[in-house]
Amino acid sequence: MNHHALELLLLLLAVAVAVVALFRSLNLPTVLAYLAVGAVLGPHAAGVVPDNDSARYLAEFGVVFLMFSIGLEFSLPRLFAMKRTVLGLGGLQVTVTLAVGTLLLWLAGVTPTGAFAVAGAIVMSSTALLSKLLTDRLELDAPHGRAVIGVLLFQDLAVVPLLILIPALSRPAEMLAMTLGIAALKAAVVLFIMLYLGQRLMRPWFTVVARRKSSELFMLNVLLVTLGLSWVTEKAGLSMALGAFLAGMLISETEYRYQVEEDIKPFRDVLVGFFLVTVGMLLDFDVLAEHAWLVLAALSGLLIIKFAVIFGVARAMGDSTSTAVRSGLWLCAGGEFGFVLLGQTGGLLSASAFQIFVAALVLSLLIAPLLVQVSDKVVMRFVASEWLMRSMELTRVAAQSMRSERHVILCGFGRSGQYMARFLEQEGIGYIALDIDPDLVREAAAAGSTVVFGDSARRENLVAAGIMRASVVVVSFNDLHSTLRVMHHVQAIRPEVPIVARAAGESEMEQLLDSGATEVVPEMLEASIMLASHTLALSGVPLSRVIRRMRDIRAQRYGLMRGFFHGTSESADRPEAQQERLQSISLTPGAWAIGLTLGDLNLEGLGVKVSALRRRGIRATEPGPETRLAAGDVLVLLGGPADLALAELRVLKGG
Repeated sequence: MNHHALELLLLLLAVAVAVVALFRSLNLPTVLAYLAVGAVLGPHAAGVVPDNDSARYLAEFGVVFLMFSIGLEFSLPRLFAMKRTVLGLGGLQVTVTLAVGTLLLWLAGVTPTGAFAVAGAIVMSSTALLSKLLTDRLELDAPHGRAVIGVLLFQDLAVVPLLILIPALSRPAEMLAMTLGIAALKAAVVLFIMLYLGQRLMRPWFTVVARRKSSELFMLNVLLVTLGLSWVTEKAGLSMALGAFLAGMLISETEYRYQVEEDIKPFRDVLVGFFLVTVGMLLDFDVLAEHAWLVLAALSGLLIIKFAVIFGVARAMGDSTSTAVRSGLWLCAGGEFGFVLLGQTGGLLSASAFQIFVAALVLSLLIAPLLVQVSDKVVMRFVASEWLMRSMELTRVAAQSMRSERHVILCGFGRSGQYMARFLEQEGIGYIALDIDPDLVREAAAAGSTVVFGDSARRENLVAAGIMRASVVVVSFNDLHSTLRVMHHVQAIRPEVPIVARAAGESEMEQLLDSGATEVVPEMLEASIMLASHTLALSGVPLSRVIRRMRDIRAQRYGLMRGFFHGTSESADRPEAQQERLQSISLTPGAWAIGLTLGDLNLEGLGVKVSALRRRGIRATEPGPETRLAAGDVLVLLGGPADLALAELRVLKGG
C-alpha cells in the first residue's frame, strides 16, 4: 500500500469514527453517518476519496457480507410459521409496489426497463434499522411488528431474483428474453447444485473444522465458504451477493449458525459501512441543487406509493386500520438494499435521474426514524377506532386498580412477575400487573391473577394503574431501555414512590441506581450466590455458616437490606408485628425537617435507622449525619412500627 492510499484510509477511518459517534449520540442510525461521510469526502464534494474501480470492488464485499447475514437469518421453519404474513402481505407488497412503481415511473418519462429497476429499488425497506427500532420499542410481538418483520423477510428474499433481473435489463431489447432465460437457467443450475450438495457437505465439513477447537481456523473457514460460493456464482455470470446469500442459508441449517453470526459481525459491519460510504460518494450536490424539486417529488412519491400499497394490502389481508397505518408508516421509507439494486442499473438511467433517485432514498432513510416516532400520534389522530381501543384498555386497567390502596404495580408478568405476585398474595398485599402479551394476560386473568393488558412504559397506563396510590413499583422484565422509560414516567408522575428494578449485570445495576431506582436486583449476582451456597453446603460447610455468608454478600450489595443482617437467624421470639420494616417518608413543602441535617433529627435515639435518601430521583445509601434535607427528599427508614410512627411525626411535624 503506497503512502497516499494509507493517508486516505486513515482520513476515512478518522472521519467515520467521529461522524458515527456523533450520530449515535443524537440517536440517529449509523447508516446515515456512513452516507454522510461518503457525500462529504467523495469526488463531488471535497474530492478526498476517489471514485475508482478498486473502491467500488471493495464496497461489493460489503454487499456480500450483508447478503450472507440475511442468509443466516433465513429459516424454512420460520418462513412456514409466518407464511401468511411473509408470502401474503410481503409477497403482495413487493408485487404491487413493483407494478405500480413501474407504471408511474414509465408515465413520468423513465424508460420501461429503467422504471422497473427503480421500482425494484424503492420496494426495499431497511431491515437493519426497522428491526432495531422494533426491538428498542418492544413492539416485535405487536400486530404491526409481526407485519413489518414478515414484509422485511420477503423483501430480503426478493433481492435475490432482482439482482439477477436488473443487470439483465441493460442488454439490448432483442436479446432481453434470451438473456433472462440464460440467467434463470444458470441460477436454477447453480441453486440446485449448491443446495443439493451443500446440505450434505456443510454440516460434516463444519464439524471437522470445529473439532480442531481453533477460533482462527473456524473464522478462516467461514470466510472461505462465503467468498468461495460468491466466486462460484460470479463465474457463473450471476452476482457475488447471490453466492453469499446461499452460503448463509446453508450455514443457517447447521448448529454453528450463532457462532458464525458472532464471528462474522465485525467484518460485516465494517464492510457494509464502507459500501454505504461509496453510496454517499455517488451524491452530486450540483445535480441535486439543480433538480431539488424533482428530488422532493421522488421522495414524496416513494413514501406515498409505498404507504398506500402497504395500507391497502394490509387491510385486504384483514388487518385493522390502526395496524395497517402503522405498518405503512414503518415500511414506506427506503432501505440499504435499494442502493445495492440502484448500483446494478448500469446504463438504464441517465446520470441526473440516478442522482435524483439516490438522493430520494438517502432522504427517506433520514426521515424513517421520525415516521416511526410519530406513527402512534398519527394513528391516534386519524383512526377513530384506536381511541376506542386505547380508552377501553385504560378503562380495564383503571377498573382493576380503582379499589386498590397502597398496592404494588408490577411492570411485566413473565415468570419473575408471576413469582412476585404469588409472594404478594401470600402476604395479603394487593397488586396490579401490566403486560403486553395478550395470550399471557388472557390466561393469567382467567386463572384469577390481577393482570391487564397494557404497556407499562406508557405514562397513561401507569396513571390508570393507580400510581398515585401505589406503595411500590416493580419492573420485573429484563430490558434496560424499557426499564429506564418506566422509571422516567414514574419519577415524573410521583417521584417519592420506591422503584425496584431487575438488571442483567453490574453495569446495568449501577446505571439504574444512578437513574433513581430504590433497589436493583442483578440476575448474575443472585445466580452466583445460589451456586456458591449450594456448592459450600455440598462441600460440608455448616448450613449456618453458608446462610451467614449469603447474608453478608447481600448486605454488601443491597443497601436497603443492610439493617436486616445482624446475626445468623431472624429473631423468632419477637412478635411479627414488632419486627423491623422499611418505610418511605416524603418531605413535602412545609415538613419540619426541611433545612435540618440528619444529625439534628437524632432518629437513632428513637431506634430508627436511615437506610437511604432519594433526592431528585438519585439514591444515596446510608447518608451521613451532616446531610441536610430539602423539600422533595424521600427518607427510607428502618425500624419497628411504633418507632417508625414516632420518627414520621418528628420528620413532618417536629417534636
